[in-house]
Amino acid sequence: MNFVMQVKNQEVFEHMHLLKEVFPMIYENEIREAIIKDSVYREFKEGDLLMDIGHYIKFVPLVTKGFIKIMREDNDGNELLLYYLKPGDTCAMSLTCCSGESTSKIRAVAEEDTECFMIPTKLLDDWTAKFQSFKNFVLATYQKRFDELLATIDGLAFQKMDERLLNILKEKSALLKSKIIPVTHLQLADELHSSREVISRLLKQMENKKMVKLGRQRIEITLG
Repeated sequence: MNFVMQVKNQEVFEHMHLLKEVFPMIYENEIREAIIKDSVYREFKEGDLLMDIGHYIKFVPLVTKGFIKIMREDNDGNELLLYYLKPGDTCAMSLTCCSGESTSKIRAVAEEDTECFMIPTKLLDDWTAKFQSFKNFVLATYQKRFDELLATIDGLAFQKMDERLLNILKEKSALLKSKIIPVTHLQLADELHSSREVISRLLKQMENKKMVKLGRQRIEITLG
C-alpha cells in the first residue's frame, strides 16, 4: 500500500469515528459512508463567513468542532443573532432554503475555529428519502431550531435587555466551556440588536453586582 493510500485510509477512519461520536443519531453505515465519500471536510478560522444573505446555498454544514453564529439582517444592515450551531448540529434554515432554488436568508459566521462536513445540497433529498436515520436527524433539527427561534422571539417580546444580555453570555460560556468569553461590547450590541452604549452600561451594572468581571475584549462570568 503506497503512502497516499495510507493517508487516505487514515482520513476515512478518522472521519468515520467523528461521525459516530458527534452525530450518533445518524447511525446507518451506508449514510456515514456516503457523507465521507460525497461531502467536503472544511476547516474555517474564527470570523470566516460560511454563508451570506442572498447567496445560493450549495452546501449544508455538519459541525464537528467549534461553533457557528447564525444571523439575520434588516434593511438598514443591523444584525440579529438567531442561534448557534455547535458540534452535532446542522442548519435548519439552510436545509429549508436548499429544498428549492431560493437564496440564503441568513448569515453564518465561524465564532471560533470550526470544522464541518460540507454536504452538497443536491444530495439531501435523495439521502432523506433513502436513509431513515438521516431523515430523523433532519426532522429533529427542524424541531430544535423551531424551539430556539421561539425562544428568540420570546426574548425580544418579553425579556428586558439585561436578561437577554445575561442569557447570551451564559450561552457563549456554555459553548466555549469557559467562564471567560472573548467578546467586545460592540459585538454583543450587534447580536442583541442594541447599541454599544446600552450594552456597556448594562455590563457595568452587572459588574457592580459581581455578576461579571470586565476586561479588554473579554468578559468573565462570576455569577454562579
